Amino acid sequence: MILEGFPVGPVAANCYIFGDEATREVFVIDPGDEAERILTAIRRLNARPIAIVNTHGHFDHVQAVDAVRRAVRVPFWIHEAERPVLEQGPARAKMLFGVDLPPSPVPDRWLTEGEVLPVGALRLTVRHTPGHSPGGVCLLGESLVFTGDTLFAGSVGRTDLPGAVQDALFASIARVLLPLPDETVCYPGHGPETTIGEERRTNPFVEPLARRMPRPHGRA
Repeated sequence: MILEGFPVGPVAANCYIFGDEATREVFVIDPGDEAERILTAIRRLNARPIAIVNTHGHFDHVQAVDAVRRAVRVPFWIHEAERPVLEQGPARAKMLFGVDLPPSPVPDRWLTEGEVLPVGALRLTVRHTPGHSPGGVCLLGESLVFTGDTLFAGSVGRTDLPGAVQDALFASIARVLLPLPDETVCYPGHGPETTIGEERRTNPFVEPLARRMPRPHGRA
């Protein structure tokens, strides 16, 4: 398996390169900024991107999409409920953060709940997890999950932004993430990796949800 992640941009959003070591096919997940750094990593890994897959459309996760897409000639995929987030992204960034941004990238197609995305012999399953953003998704693989801004080490995504709903976020975590085995490794949109078990035990937002749920069995 190829799996490399690194923070990009002024708010250190994590970009991931994930794929099959045998075929060198990879997804570029959340290329938020610093396109040349991302392209350098792709070349160093001798990887062959087949798509850009985004967990959501906030500006700190999409600013390098167009540059990477042009350079490696792959499509950009995101959940359809992120359409207004993308369309209104630059105006909201100006209003909320005082930054001037170019138009958000236009998706090549929309992701859907439960869709399986093959990359070489590996698979990621799309799970719709609204709350931080209306079209936020987690990408579930074998014993791992890319959680975007749904779940962080010790925290959860903000719900004070346009389109965010706290109850929906907690419902998404309870429905999609807490049923996963403790050993499932979480690769979040910001900050260090963690595990479902660690968050179940120590995350002050997640622990109360976990207390009300049965313990899962088996593997992710």
